[in-house]
Amino acid sequence: MLSGKNILIGITGGIAAYKSAHIVREFIKAGANVKCIQTPASKNFITPLTLATLSKNEVLSELITDEDNPRWNDHVNLGLWADLFIIAPATANTLGKMVQGLCDNLLLATYLSAKCSVYVAPAMDLDMYKHPSTQENLNKLFEFGTKIILPEFGELASGLIGQGRMAEPESIVEFILKDLQNLAPLKHHSILITAGPTHEAIDPVRFIGNRSSGKMGVELALNLANQGAKVNLILGPSIINVTHINIVVTRVESAKEMFNAAIPLFKDCTIAISAAAVADYTPKKYSSKKIKKEAEIHSIELSKTKDILAEMGVLKQNQFLVGFALETHNELKFASQKLENKNLDMIVLNSLNDEGAGFQVDTNKVTVLTKSNKKIKFELKSKTEVANDLVTIIRTEIDA
Repeated sequence: MLSGKNILIGITGGIAAYKSAHIVREFIKAGANVKCIQTPASKNFITPLTLATLSKNEVLSELITDEDNPRWNDHVNLGLWADLFIIAPATANTLGKMVQGLCDNLLLATYLSAKCSVYVAPAMDLDMYKHPSTQENLNKLFEFGTKIILPEFGELASGLIGQGRMAEPESIVEFILKDLQNLAPLKHHSILITAGPTHEAIDPVRFIGNRSSGKMGVELALNLANQGAKVNLILGPSIINVTHINIVVTRVESAKEMFNAAIPLFKDCTIAISAAAVADYTPKKYSSKKIKKEAEIHSIELSKTKDILAEMGVLKQNQFLVGFALETHNELKFASQKLENKNLDMIVLNSLNDEGAGFQVDTNKVTVLTKSNKKIKFELKSKTEVANDLVTIIRTEIDA
């Protein structure tokens, strides 16, 4: 759910700032892109070098840097870049300024520019946290829509014991994950995706296959999982590693294995996407030993593989079924026939005539045809962007 998210972490001047390094690390491990903003006071507790090393991004602190060659740090674009903004620790001083709309540092300027969800993890001593002004500020921020990650009970820097200790990094990440899950538009959906090629074995070292990398299907799985869906990804031979809390990956080799893995899962899914480039034929005979060069083989007898997408079309009840078509000629005609013949709700057409589209590239150029007679043509984009476009269309169609 955090994979690919742009996360901005604001660090203010409290002793709990030392925990910010752990927070950055947790988000990086989850696959997020992380940038950090520090208030000048926070540098007394944790260095920008530490945060820059962990986040792999420059840490910003001042609105204008380098007096000899002045550079303005664009707080507006920082706020627009972020999908989530977490201020941890959030001191009483910063909380008060956020409520009043004061803007005397880069962190506050970015907060006032942010369009995304904002989370604050307060950290201060017991009496400061209990003070009516602090509680009023937290209530005001809550009314503004800011998410409050309440401090924990424990030993404080003063030696007192009580509430005020910043939530632990793992608790902060868990809070945000639960919040995203609750807000996720596809949290009630179970999705089946087939992706990648299949390899049809001739002998232990040779196979019939194709050039599919599985990247398009994986990008779809990640996009849907980030929107809260539970995804079963049936992935053919591919070097791509997929790690996501909402994705269960089943690795297969052959068309038969993919069929046997996918069909039992189809009845329980709400959306099925057949993005795999499944071999249409498989050798009738398999040699358990490597066929030597000296052996004379004039032909390999083939048999048809089971059509996974067609079988889904037969079994379909209330599922939304999506297929892919890769064509070299008469593209729209063949895609339209496939849409109708296989009982699909939507088909995604690729053409090998389009440079930068198809297999083993990071981009794609697609045309979408729907059962509701829509035809939507897109320009060449990254497969990440294409996945976002396709999921947007799917959501529009299922909500229609």
